[in-house]
Amino acid sequence: MTRYAALVEYDGAPYKGFQAQNGLKTVQGALESAIFQFCGQTLRVTAAGRTDTGVHAKGQVISFDLDHDFPADTVSNALNAYLRQESVVLLNTQRVEPFFSARFSATGRLYRYRLLVRPAPPALERGQVWHIKQDLDLEAMQEASLHLIGTHDFTTFRDGACQAKSPIKTLDAIKISAAGNEIWLDFGARSFLHRQVRSMTGTLVQVGLGRWMPFDVKAALLMANRSACGQVAPATGLNLMGVCYHQGPDFQSIIQKGLGSYLPDINPWLIKPSS
Repeated sequence: MTRYAALVEYDGAPYKGFQAQNGLKTVQGALESAIFQFCGQTLRVTAAGRTDTGVHAKGQVISFDLDHDFPADTVSNALNAYLRQESVVLLNTQRVEPFFSARFSATGRLYRYRLLVRPAPPALERGQVWHIKQDLDLEAMQEASLHLIGTHDFTTFRDGACQAKSPIKTLDAIKISAAGNEIWLDFGARSFLHRQVRSMTGTLVQVGLGRWMPFDVKAALLMANRSACGQVAPATGLNLMGVCYHQGPDFQSIIQKGLGSYLPDINPWLIKPSS
């Protein structure tokens, strides 16, 4: 038996999230169906993050075991052939150590939320961004985001259905930047609560619109009450950009350098298979 890790990209719009659900179209279901068509195995793939309905990924990572020792390129090419009717592709695949888990070996996740800020709605980017018609105060959003960095009780920004044992999380980094007529919110942490990024993003947008003051974000955080959260951002703008698999990732450095340019260095190719 050989364990593989794969870097996966997908458009989340056609899917009811990553996790397989009976009778529903999911990313996990598409991947597992492709594996069955390739080698006849029925199995469950492990993912670094179980993204919600409509959430996208440029740097999702999965791991799975195959009974036959195929070349990694053969696995990628075959699965992509069986996924050609899906909005899912494998960007890279390699053999990894038997102890490697896409989920439990991860030392960090990086998400980006994209806001399109202009009067006209998106055409080419429909389903990929959150359209905001009014201008946003970028500096106020940046100031407000500082209150969220660090170790906190994030109950305010935790979905009511979250199954995490504790609301205590450490948010290592946030970068809010302008990119043409878009605003990008980049978040880095070892792990996140259910819908935490979307909840924080929606609240920060309230600051950008002038409906909240930056200090109101700290007050909401300290209340540790879900009712204190601002609007939850829609799934469309959220993208899992990458997953870290090395010790002590410097999220501030990764985010400041830019997630796109740094992405190849933070995925599981740092886990070397035995020779």
